[in-house]
Amino acid sequence: MNKSVERGFTVRSELGLHARPAGEFVIMAGRFESEISVGNGREWVDGRSVLSLLSLAAGRGVELRVRAIGEDAEEAVSALGALIERSHAEIENSAAG
Repeated sequence: MNKSVERGFTVRSELGLHARPAGEFVIMAGRFESEISVGNGREWVDGRSVLSLLSLAAGRGVELRVRAIGEDAEEAVSALGALIERSHAEIENSAAG
């Protein structure tokens, strides 16, 4: 049975959802079986496409909705939401490590 989960998360990085975190999001999304979408209140995009994520132009403080449909939907939304809510310092530290 496919499960649908959707929750909102706030972009905390000072630089917003720019290329590096969008790339990390896509890589992480690829680890899940669920279909993943991200929305900003006006449009929904494919959570496995860096260009689609960048088209949302999500700056700091923007709320993004993450929706997953599939067996691992709950795990996908939780993991991807945590990625969205990381600060710029956390992103830089993970890149350096």
